[in-house]
Amino acid sequence: MATVALHKDNFDETVGSNGTVLVDFWASWCGPCRMFAPIFESASETHSDVVFAKVDTEDQQELAARFGIMSIPTLMVFRDQVLLYAQAGALPGAALEELITKVQELDMDDVRRQIAEHAHAAS
Repeated sequence: MATVALHKDNFDETVGSNGTVLVDFWASWCGPCRMFAPIFESASETHSDVVFAKVDTEDQQELAARFGIMSIPTLMVFRDQVLLYAQAGALPGAALEELITKVQELDMDDVRRQIAEHAHAAS
């Protein structure tokens, strides 16, 4: 499956209407981004049940600012509209596969319960 280009007008809809979404924040001038791109693309071909999306931080500066992107590449993983992972740096293929597997194995009811407990404790 090809990657999806995200921008401010389709970001929320894409994350909101799909189970698992991996988002690669990147720029064309970024060497590590160019090294990570084929790894990300290859994983997208393996996992047809996951949406793989890219945000060009040069073109979508407002979206990059919304998520506080300070370094690229930055990978974010959403599942059921919950941000589960956000980290700068290119991952090797095996690490990306492991991350995808762990995200898919999560009990999202438990994750939402933990988020609610944390929010309640903080208030």
